[in-house]
Amino acid sequence: MRRFLTTLVILLAVLVVGVTALVVLINPNDFRNYMIAKVEQRSGYQLRLDGDLRWHAWPQLSILAGRMTLTAPGAGVPVVRAENMRLDVRLWPLLSHQLAVKQVMLKGAVITITPDSAAQRPKDAPIAPAVRSEVLEHNEWSYDIARLKVMDSLLIWQRQPNEQINVRDLNLDMEQNAQRQASITFSSRINRDQRDLAVSLSGKADLSHYPRQLSASLDSVAYELHGTGLPAEGIKGEGKLSADYSATNRTLEVSNLQFSANDSQLSGQASAKMGDNPVYQLDLNAGMLNLDTLMGFTQDAQDDAHPHQIANGKPVIASIDHNGASSVLNGFNGQLNLTAQRVIYHGLNITDFKTLADNRRGHMAINTLSGKLGDGEFNLPGSVDTTGKQPHFELHPALKRVALGPLLQAFALPQTLGGLLSVDGQLTGQTFTVADFSQNWQGVGDIRLDDARLEGLNIQQLIQRAVERSSNNVTAERHDETFSAVKQLQAQATLEHGKLKLDNLTGESDLMTLSGNGDLDLPGRQCDVSLNIRVLKGWQGEPQITEALAAADIPLRVYGPWDNLSYELHVDQLLRNRLQDELKKRLDAWAQKNQQHPQNKNLQKLIEKL
Repeated sequence: MRRFLTTLVILLAVLVVGVTALVVLINPNDFRNYMIAKVEQRSGYQLRLDGDLRWHAWPQLSILAGRMTLTAPGAGVPVVRAENMRLDVRLWPLLSHQLAVKQVMLKGAVITITPDSAAQRPKDAPIAPAVRSEVLEHNEWSYDIARLKVMDSLLIWQRQPNEQINVRDLNLDMEQNAQRQASITFSSRINRDQRDLAVSLSGKADLSHYPRQLSASLDSVAYELHGTGLPAEGIKGEGKLSADYSATNRTLEVSNLQFSANDSQLSGQASAKMGDNPVYQLDLNAGMLNLDTLMGFTQDAQDDAHPHQIANGKPVIASIDHNGASSVLNGFNGQLNLTAQRVIYHGLNITDFKTLADNRRGHMAINTLSGKLGDGEFNLPGSVDTTGKQPHFELHPALKRVALGPLLQAFALPQTLGGLLSVDGQLTGQTFTVADFSQNWQGVGDIRLDDARLEGLNIQQLIQRAVERSSNNVTAERHDETFSAVKQLQAQATLEHGKLKLDNLTGESDLMTLSGNGDLDLPGRQCDVSLNIRVLKGWQGEPQITEALAAADIPLRVYGPWDNLSYELHVDQLLRNRLQDELKKRLDAWAQKNQQHPQNKNLQKLIEKL
């Protein structure tokens, strides 16, 4: 045991002496020009190292450098600049005159990806061949990096003017083996437009065919997004995906995509073909897509809103830029195929949701936008044109027996009318929001409401009681219902800048029929509807009068704010006219029977006056 310890001490001493001698005999500044030359030879970038290079022996043999910059050819701003850099090198290759860098570590670096930091080709420079040789010239030194580590750094990314993104607290750890299989961990925090995004990920990359081809898999992605316009608890989730990029074909394929956002989940695949006319394909499936939690919509907040304001919730399509000429849709061709088992929007529980859209550089066809609401179903095909100064929407809504009550509740409208709504029409507008729809959209359509129910107003009882008060010869059956039921309502609707006009309004049930027209002011939440009501049943009393009432069209006007409707019902004049008609008929009949009576001429004059 003593001999073993003695031998171990001797070996450690030799190792320490060897490392010390190596550090003393080899000057790290001898590598400066070599590293600068190799970086420029392989990438064209200019590496600048300020100050002397020095050794750092513990706990890892390293070369410490002062301020460094890495600049693209012809660029005015460095791509990378850092106050210090550490190169962890392998010991044994130094003995054979080789520099093998295990790790490059940058701390507090500033990485700038902007037009000013991009490579610039001189105006008179000849065009070089497209293929660059990857074979290095023979040199007695070889250069290799196994690991790159960036800590507490900043990334400045700018593609368009006034669209700068600052990625703060950037931490990157990338390690590759001899086959250029790399493992990557990354975390950062992004602040923009009063929103904060924290993201972290880990994955693997295959760099064996880089730069011609790159394959990567993100095994874990976690994020949290907080800020203005988002739910109070923010949006957070996880995800993973696999990606393959081909520089030769300029294509990107994303597969095995799984992504969550709060209680929403998405899976699917995507592809992109880069170039002057990029083409994107997106195929997604969702088990649950809760737009309310993603947009921060709550029914309580909507109920507390001002009664003359309509909730301004926006679906995903509403994010299209209102300045049509600058819309992102104008810059690519693409297709979207989205299916969801369940979608929640403004409290509506939509099942079997499906969207098929095809964009051609700003001309987007919405081939399908369908789903089921309860026992009903809907489809909203149409088109979007964003190539002009303002976007232009055109929709062809087709609703079949969709419950009206939940729709009214979803958009904070009074639930005074219920039933199963069917619509077939055409609508046009500029933005796909509830507020804009209620104020600026235009269109026409046929509306049918089955099993219609008007809450809070029993029209039949209203008319019958008014008749009872005006005549002692008529009574009506008593009912306790506080609503009016109509088996089917139909109308032709015209929407013009928030004014909804109803023409040829008809309806029927076992107890009554109705006809008329009306106007609804959607922004002002006002209505003015004129109806002719015929109460078919429930009359009791003198047969001639009850028969006349069952065949009479009684005018009814409903008007005023939706939350406090008023009505006009002129039964007295109707009864007076009916009684006059009945009296005239009886007198006329008596006169026909008594044509020779001496008072006949005077009676005829009285009939004419009536």
